[in-house]
Amino acid sequence: MTEEITSKIFRRGMLCLMAALLYSCSTPKDIAYFQDAAALNGMALQTEQQFRLRPEDKINIIVNSSNPLLEQQFTLTAKTSGNSALGADVKPETTAGGVSGGNGMLLAYTVDEQGTIDFPLLGKIRVEGMTRGEVASYIKGRLVERELVSEPIVTVEYVNLSVNVLGEVGKPGNVPITKDHFTIVDAISRAGDMTINGNRRAVMVNRNVDGVNEVHYIDMTNMQQALLSPAYYLQQNDLVYVVPNNKKKRESTEMGNTFHTPYIWMSIATFITSLIAFFK
Repeated sequence: MTEEITSKIFRRGMLCLMAALLYSCSTPKDIAYFQDAAALNGMALQTEQQFRLRPEDKINIIVNSSNPLLEQQFTLTAKTSGNSALGADVKPETTAGGVSGGNGMLLAYTVDEQGTIDFPLLGKIRVEGMTRGEVASYIKGRLVERELVSEPIVTVEYVNLSVNVLGEVGKPGNVPITKDHFTIVDAISRAGDMTINGNRRAVMVNRNVDGVNEVHYIDMTNMQQALLSPAYYLQQNDLVYVVPNNKKKRESTEMGNTFHTPYIWMSIATFITSLIAFFK
């Protein structure tokens, strides 16, 4: 082997070694969230989206007024015995979709396939597409209009709204929605944050809109892109999927990450150097 060829091989081996060392010392750029946050101070945000009721959603409706007897006609509760109007003891009964109330377990109204609920004395009420505030205002207006209750206070609470968070998060699973404006940040936080192997540049949100499937991808390293995404504010039954990054994908094969570590290239460079020294 000529000295010139040996020198070329040696130089190339050193270049590979230096590149491997530089790679191992580099800082990953896909880990930190919202890397452009400082530049967006004062940015105008999109109007916050509220949840609108759909078939199969469940809500609690509580009517308060100065007359407790009238209240009990509108607020559905499950009791095991007695009559609260007569002062008898009432024991709460566990029911699906219910929460504990003063006179028993509150029963949830379920929105049917036609988008309606069956409300006492008012009959069928179409609530599909309405927010909980709009439902409360509508029921209050109808009760006053028909002189059924004087100055009622109507409260509507969601019961079963949730999203599913899967993939590279700490605690994948079903995440309950606890407020009107629920964002992808809320969902990921409650799912234990993304793992180090989650692809922060392409978090998928899958959504059903009037029977049509929609797929959105959000770059969580880019605050502007995330805030402007139509999927930043989540809807009930959305699926949030944190896709694994390339490193995690390669782990599915036996030696997937072997040639993506600096140590293997250092070993190769050392071998080349030793080989050159041997043939000199």
